[in-house]
Amino acid sequence: MPAMNFVVRWPDGSKETCYSPSTAIEKHLIVNHPYTVETFVRIAQAALHEASDRVAAKFGYACSSAMDQSHAIEQKARQFAAADPVVVEEITVIGQ
Repeated sequence: MPAMNFVVRWPDGSKETCYSPSTAIEKHLIVNHPYTVETFVRIAQAALHEASDRVAAKFGYACSSAMDQSHAIEQKARQFAAADPVVVEEITVIGQ
């Protein structure tokens, strides 16, 4: 279950490297695909919840880092309008 980073470009041009404890993020987000803030938050939260569930299935406990990342994304998104554009610039396996 390799952990992954995904780089998000927010509507103000800032970039944020986010964390997922599993490859579940790749099933949900598409690199260089434009999302609205609202859609990105919904998809990212679903992906991170799935990733946390994978950790729980394997280790017997949920991944608090995935839930922290989900909360951080939600907090950052509040700075922007729901229809503003967000792009995931890359998704990479940590350590590769």
